[in-house]
Amino acid sequence: MSRVAMRAALGAAVVLGVAGGGSARADSPVAGAFGEAKPIVDLRLRYEGVDQLAAPALRQANAFTLRARLGFETGKAWNTALLVEGEAVAPLYHPQYREDNAVALRTNYPVVADPEDQELNRFQLTNTSLTDTTLTLGRQRIVLDDQRFIGNVAWRQNEQTFDALRVQYRHLRNTVVDLGYITHVNRVYGPDSPQSPYGGDSYYANIAYQWPFGKLTGFAYLLGFRPIATIPAALNPARQATSTYGVRYAGSHVAGVTRLAYTASYATQKERGYNPFKIDNHYWLLELNATYKQFTFGLGDEVLSGYLVPGTTTTVGFATPLATLHKFQGWADKFLTTPGNGIDDRYAQVVWLKKGVGPLDTLTGTVAWHDYRAERVAGNYGHELNLLVSAKYHRCVPMIKYASYRAAATTPTAVARDTDKLWLQLEYVY
Repeated sequence: MSRVAMRAALGAAVVLGVAGGGSARADSPVAGAFGEAKPIVDLRLRYEGVDQLAAPALRQANAFTLRARLGFETGKAWNTALLVEGEAVAPLYHPQYREDNAVALRTNYPVVADPEDQELNRFQLTNTSLTDTTLTLGRQRIVLDDQRFIGNVAWRQNEQTFDALRVQYRHLRNTVVDLGYITHVNRVYGPDSPQSPYGGDSYYANIAYQWPFGKLTGFAYLLGFRPIATIPAALNPARQATSTYGVRYAGSHVAGVTRLAYTASYATQKERGYNPFKIDNHYWLLELNATYKQFTFGLGDEVLSGYLVPGTTTTVGFATPLATLHKFQGWADKFLTTPGNGIDDRYAQVVWLKKGVGPLDTLTGTVAWHDYRAERVAGNYGHELNLLVSAKYHRCVPMIKYASYRAAATTPTAVARDTDKLWLQLEYVY
């Protein structure tokens, strides 16, 4: 956590604790706030296996890990609530996977970005003193829209959090103004990684207006990451320092017995701050889903452009470093960084969801297909099949998940290799 945010949050927590401890009155605001505290319990047991079929020098990765998040959130004292949450990730046997692509450890295994970790995951104060306004200060979770630009990467065992000041304003009719200043991005690789945290001055604005048939959102994400000298140049966060401006429209409409959901988004991106490259990239998304009874059928096309830096042979892809990247371009995670020639992801999926299946609250199945092509030049990156079966039983969520990526014959191995991934997972959230 940044020094300013940490000192402010710790100072306020100390004041609350002293005030609560020094008062024996039952009606003490602090005693009342702690008396209303709610526990946070989130346990996840996971096996992840990775087989990079076209890379015989790499052994198959096997990661069997347990993640625990434990903490509490108080009630309000003087319109202010305190949330404290710790996180620990532990391998349940000797790690057979590479935890961090910036560290030369177990390099004969594919990367599974779930390092052993113990850290303060969230430490935040939330204040609602101002009318229709929520202020959040400290280490916090930030999730915006579909998480394409800012998310918490909930899929990984160690989630992504932000040392930030966030202001959410809802006084204007049908409008939400969400503004933030971020000093550090605590990434999934953990606090001991040379590529975490990302430090610098970053700002965002996300302003949404709700229409009868959808929500129109305008956004600006100004990322000012400082360079990290101790990691390879290709991983340096300065290359992700960008200014992104865009618009998004998402809504739904009921037509007879079918519910249609639609999303369209467009953004432009240029370099900012320490970024060594001059860039001019673009992003667009079109997606349509139709739900009939227990089935949802979806089609989409998401494009992140590539750009040839003037006067060089270097190409740079559209950057989304704060996104929940696992949600996009397939679950095999072959395109977490956009290739220099960009990517055009054309996809289709079918989701089946049934409530009350035997003792289960819900049972869900998903099949998705992705076709990947270069955007800047003619080229084929291959295709991917995704399969998922998950259920919910009270507070427990078991899941089986599979991804199979196959590169096209012309795909450079520097872009992606044939990969199979399998996950077995059980999660409990209280």
